[in-house]
Amino acid sequence: MTRVALLGLPTDQHSSFLRGAAKGPGAIRAAMRSPHAHMIATNGLDMDAVLDDRGDAPLREDAGDFERMVAAAAEAFRDGPAVVLGGDHAVTYPVLAGIAAAGRAPPQIVHIDAHSDLYDDFEGDPLSHASPFARIMERGLAAGLTQLGIRTPNAHLTAQAERFGAKVFSPETHAEGLAALPAGPTYISIDLDGLDPAFAPGVAHHEPGGLTTREVLEVIWKTPGPVIGGDVVELNPDRDIHDMTATLAAKLLKELAARIAADHR
Repeated sequence: MTRVALLGLPTDQHSSFLRGAAKGPGAIRAAMRSPHAHMIATNGLDMDAVLDDRGDAPLREDAGDFERMVAAAAEAFRDGPAVVLGGDHAVTYPVLAGIAAAGRAPPQIVHIDAHSDLYDDFEGDPLSHASPFARIMERGLAAGLTQLGIRTPNAHLTAQAERFGAKVFSPETHAEGLAALPAGPTYISIDLDGLDPAFAPGVAHHEPGGLTTREVLEVIWKTPGPVIGGDVVELNPDRDIHDMTATLAAKLLKELAARIAADHR
């Protein structure tokens, strides 16, 4: 069976509004290993047999962290598929740079989020968690970008989506988004605030009207693929309620890893 590398990137130095997402990888692992949980995905795969946990990258919350994340992601993806735990959404840019450094072709990106994260420069920080997909698309690190759950459009973000040829779907057009999921090697990036806060209260930016857990699982399993990797980001344990969001994140991690392992049999 193909093993899927698991890499934690515990950083939130590029977060706006609130810090706390750096605690995400530890909280997700704890939820997955909790006595109330189990390690079996819906396709029957046992995560103990699937996941190769590489631990967390040695980040320092300084300017050198970008290259540290690129190096850690490159090492993971040289060995095969991988799933990354954030951290805030800023981590997706160095992960895609790491995929390129590992010699992999730019994948399609399927991105679940309340926000399109396409700001050219958010509050003076081009590496902001509100900007990773602008940097990714500028550098040609993705073959295409399909975004689902988006519900905070403005004129700048709409123009950026047009500039980069992104396909953007709101929760109201989710069925159309499922029908437009791209084929070919794909990376799935899941920002937990893409779900409605009723399902994921433990995030920094609550945005009502989001996707359901079932709709996100549909994306994981209906993406044509093959899925070569992905991330689960923006868990903020300081905002969570009874570990609800951490438990959800652990579920999404299991299903994403199981989908990847199934594609690489």
